Amino acid sequence: MASQNSYKLRCSIPGHEMDVRGLATAAFPEGAFVSVSRDRTGRIWVPNSSPDRGFTEMHCMSGHSNFVSCVCFIAPNDTYPRGLVATGGNDNNICVFTLDNPQPLYTLKGHKNTVCTLSSGKFGTLLSGSWDTTAKVWLNEKCMMTLQGHSAAVWAVVILPEQGLMLSGSADKTIKLWKAGRCEHTYTGHEDCVRGLAVLNNLEFFSCSNDGSIRRWLVTGECVHVYYEHTNYIYSMAVFPNSEDFVSTGEDRTVRIWRKGECAQTIRLPAQSVWCCCILPNGDIAVGASDGIIRVFTEAEDRIASAEDIQAFEDELSKATIDPKTGDLGDIKVEELPGREHLDEPGNRDGQTRLIKDGDKVEAYQWSVSDGRWMKIGDVVGGSNQQTSKSVVYEGKEYDYVFTIDINEGGPSMKLPYNVTEDPWLTAHNFLQKNDLSPMFLDQVANFIIENTKGHVVGPAQQEGGDPFTGGNRYVPGSLGNNTGFGADPFTGAGRYIPGSDSVPNSSAPGGVADPFTGGGAYSSAALRRTTTNIYFPKTDGVTFEQANVSQIMAKLKELNAGAPQEHKLTEELLGSIDQLLVSVCASNSEPAPSMQQINLLWKATHWPEDIVFPVLDILRLAVRHPQVNESLCGEAEGVQLCNHLLSLMRPEGRPANQMLALRTLCNCFSGRHGRSLLMSQRETVLLRAADLASVCNKNIHIALATLVLNYSACFHSQPDLEAKAQCLSVASRALETVQDKEAVFRLLVALGTTVSSDQTARDLARSLGVNSQISKYSSVSDPSKVAECCQLVLKELV
Repeated sequence: MASQNSYKLRCSIPGHEMDVRGLATAAFPEGAFVSVSRDRTGRIWVPNSSPDRGFTEMHCMSGHSNFVSCVCFIAPNDTYPRGLVATGGNDNNICVFTLDNPQPLYTLKGHKNTVCTLSSGKFGTLLSGSWDTTAKVWLNEKCMMTLQGHSAAVWAVVILPEQGLMLSGSADKTIKLWKAGRCEHTYTGHEDCVRGLAVLNNLEFFSCSNDGSIRRWLVTGECVHVYYEHTNYIYSMAVFPNSEDFVSTGEDRTVRIWRKGECAQTIRLPAQSVWCCCILPNGDIAVGASDGIIRVFTEAEDRIASAEDIQAFEDELSKATIDPKTGDLGDIKVEELPGREHLDEPGNRDGQTRLIKDGDKVEAYQWSVSDGRWMKIGDVVGGSNQQTSKSVVYEGKEYDYVFTIDINEGGPSMKLPYNVTEDPWLTAHNFLQKNDLSPMFLDQVANFIIENTKGHVVGPAQQEGGDPFTGGNRYVPGSLGNNTGFGADPFTGAGRYIPGSDSVPNSSAPGGVADPFTGGGAYSSAALRRTTTNIYFPKTDGVTFEQANVSQIMAKLKELNAGAPQEHKLTEELLGSIDQLLVSVCASNSEPAPSMQQINLLWKATHWPEDIVFPVLDILRLAVRHPQVNESLCGEAEGVQLCNHLLSLMRPEGRPANQMLALRTLCNCFSGRHGRSLLMSQRETVLLRAADLASVCNKNIHIALATLVLNYSACFHSQPDLEAKAQCLSVASRALETVQDKEAVFRLLVALGTTVSSDQTARDLARSLGVNSQISKYSSVSDPSKVAECCQLVLKELV
């Protein structure tokens, strides 16, 4: 750097509509740079000669169908004398642009998940990193090699000056050195995801991490220095031309300039996440943040913004709200804070923060060495350890909480506002939709909200044991008195159906190993290893939901019947008739078969209002296993009516209890010939509706959905119906994007294995759907062991 002046604002560029996620300098025009954003665009900015010392948008590049995550500039060559711009996105693609065309010159496809980092090298070489845990080397529009070895997302890549050496940093906390496609060294030391890499020279490089540290490494493997100043995740770094000083940005709202190994200046922004930075040829620093604004800072006096623009920036900063939960300001004890007089004392270093109490408010200030004054950087809202009555203002509205959510491995962070009066599941759903994120995160986000708002409820607390659907005392469809025990089914009785939990051993299990679906005793992985038999698939018979607590189901039915609308209310005689049917279908001895009158009565009761129908559905779920009921309700005339009624209860906006019990009823229909025939004929409609329920965050629904897919795959195993198998594969693959419960995952894996077993065409189709990479993460699951063992067998089928 030419001087030791402090950096000050040059200009603010409000060109993007969402977070600015990547910046890169361009070789042409002079002084230009490129930005990319979550608004799915890239933009080229060129300096203008106007009095505001700002930049003008040369053109907007589009080509990605989802967020754009990263950008790099490919050096000029004979074919492209102005160079090229490469961008990576959440659509798994890399788009390559010329500097004079807003549409891609070509698109590189090959990654199976978000491309989140890019680096260019000599001869047009391009290196990419992805959430699919791989890095890829591209040349002449082709993937030349794939670098495999990381166990989590590759967040950072860089090509070293020495030809053939490449670095990758990952959410697995490691950095790897690659040569000719082979990992030569693994660097360990970071305690969290590695988010950025920057080359110093042929022998040294920097790394930054979610652990809040920057490390300086020798290529030979030694970490020679660790730098601490950031108070939260560090997202990006850039090195000045002197190959010594550097700049870093992070989740603590700061840009930090480092000189001779020390943090010489801290610049705070009115945005929580400062995602990226680049150093322009004239030494100015461009930074992109979560507010969609690019800000350029300069140390040259003739490029500093006008006094009015600087004041506007400081005013915006002073109005920012700082959430102590981010940890950026340490533990705050409001009662111990000093008053405004504390600002009369000068700071002792640039960027030092000081909190003062002004009446009921807590304000944060930062010391500016260059200006010799304390500059307000925001209002602190709430306390660090407890929720206060003070609301948080976010996007002009007041909320009880504004959370920082880390969706992907190690980040990135997004803001989620929440009031305690809201439904956490609905809030999570809306958050994912707003940010165009996969519904697979619904469970994770909702549980985060619930966990972090414990003890903060509005209105009277519900009595312990209150029915979550009706408010009455319990039949939680399925509990067992006061202690349901491990795996207890909250809907259907004596414990959740857990494959292998039956007390009667299955004599047909090979090698003495309990059947993972129906056998008794503990499943022994050691026993499996002693045998070469695959006990998991192909599965050729259906899996049903058998458990029930007859007395509790009837008690709930009678309770709800008492408050049912008059036209639906059952007499004591009719209740007794349903009770007899339930006992009959659940009995193991030779009870009288259900009469047609009882079956018709049950069918009529299934049309109760949706808020009270669930105990009737529970009885239906048990009844369709009986041959007489299966034939009567699933026959040619009545079967389509039954199917349509169950599908109507499975609407995505329906009640979870009804959705789950309708799915279980469909699963149990497979136990009879008429039910199987009905569901085979209605396969396309049933699976289409069922697949929509993968996005409903309820593990019991997911297990029932997985079982339905499994039962279909069992029916089609020996049939050459490729269209049916394709739908089974598609639904299973889609469900695996969302489902987290291990039992549901296991059943989906068995369904996949059953579908591809002994069918080369189905195997080819599964490979084309990317099933291998999708399920490989389950091959190392240790509990329960059957998940990993089944996954490994499926992967073996797909080799």
